[in-house]
Amino acid sequence: MAAAGVRGMAGSCSPPSALPRPAARPPGPGRSPRPPSCPVLSTQPGGAGPRPPRASGAAAAAPPRPASPVPPAAAGQARAEAAAPAMVRCGRAVLRQYGNFIDDLRLYVRGGTGGMGYPRLGGEGGRGGDVWFVAQERTTLKNIKDRYPQKRFVAGTGANSSVRALKGEKGKDCEVHVPLGISVLCDDGKQIGELNAAGERFLAARGGLGGSLATNFVPCKGQRRIVRLDLKLIADVGLVGFPNAGKSSLLSKISHAKPEIANYAFTTIQPELGKIMYADYKQISVADLPGLIEGAHANKGMGHKFLKHVERTKQLLLVVDISGFQLSIKTQFRTAFETVLLLTKELELYKEELVTKPALLAINKMDLPCAKDNLNELMKQLQNPQDFLHLLQEEMIPASTLEFKDIIPISTYTGEGIEELKACIRKSVDEEAEQENEEYRKKQLLLLQTSEEEQMNRS
Repeated sequence: MAAAGVRGMAGSCSPPSALPRPAARPPGPGRSPRPPSCPVLSTQPGGAGPRPPRASGAAAAAPPRPASPVPPAAAGQARAEAAAPAMVRCGRAVLRQYGNFIDDLRLYVRGGTGGMGYPRLGGEGGRGGDVWFVAQERTTLKNIKDRYPQKRFVAGTGANSSVRALKGEKGKDCEVHVPLGISVLCDDGKQIGELNAAGERFLAARGGLGGSLATNFVPCKGQRRIVRLDLKLIADVGLVGFPNAGKSSLLSKISHAKPEIANYAFTTIQPELGKIMYADYKQISVADLPGLIEGAHANKGMGHKFLKHVERTKQLLLVVDISGFQLSIKTQFRTAFETVLLLTKELELYKEELVTKPALLAINKMDLPCAKDNLNELMKQLQNPQDFLHLLQEEMIPASTLEFKDIIPISTYTGEGIEELKACIRKSVDEEAEQENEEYRKKQLLLLQTSEEEQMNRS
């Protein structure tokens, strides 16, 4: 009833502006009126400080005093202070936009402590729980960081032995879902595990033994250590090229991905994933890797952070600007042929196995003037590279050149060659899959023959 009465009264209330203002109480014996000079805080949206009391009588009729002129320096400072919050908001927006990708995370893991033993009856305490890393699709390292800000994972403690249960139960395991393509490293950088397929598990910290006769019925503490999760993207095709070669534009043309695209270098500052969709529902994943620079193999320009994502791509797609490349006015201009050699050199110096991957070459920006002439010259150089290597510096020449399955001239601006490139990617991926299946069948056949020979020898 009281609640209903309150609702009825609230529903019949008039707006605050229609309510009569209560009369001011006269100052009592123990009260003194507020001095007129006491400031009142402003409640207006733009109020930035105290508001002076309302004047009365002749003071109210007096004209306001003209505002003193503000010096130019003070005015500039005020404008800068007013613009500061906008700059902060802009910075936060950029942080939200580019700070969603994390490929390295440091965690603390600890197995559970074992349960107490029961000396009088020889009871054995339960073993402590274990900490497991479980590979799961649609999981990111950022999800782990947001969900567990402390980045600490501790398994449950084993149950103590008792008269009712001499053998204590094992403590609860702690499972941490991690994305595919994770390498588990110790704090010193040594790799101790790898998770590449959904459902794979890795024991990160083992639980301690329960109290028993061997431990004088005193439980053991669980294993504890600091591990680092290093993510390397798993994709069918990896886009490799220097900055501003058009990799992001190409990814947006061949897939539904929407990477950041602009006419300046280093637009892509984090890897982007996209999928090529074919008419027969075949899907091929493509990774747009941030642009490399000369010296990336030596970690120049965060080279290792970008090159590591090339390791788990099945094939490479080099994207080269037909008009050449120059990072800045302080760096030397490189032709398209020199660009191909430098990219090969960077991959080779980082890890030689990368040069053995199947590779395609996309020659971009064919809509530019003189592109046809530059393409003819580049094709001559790629067909007989030995005839032109003596014109280049020795440090630019790789030990082994990449053998491209196909060389496709394209233009992400006009769409020229995009469909042909998608067909070449599909053909190359299918050929590699068939080759892998053939090798797998040969291995299975060899194992079967070996097992039959062993059975014949035993008999």
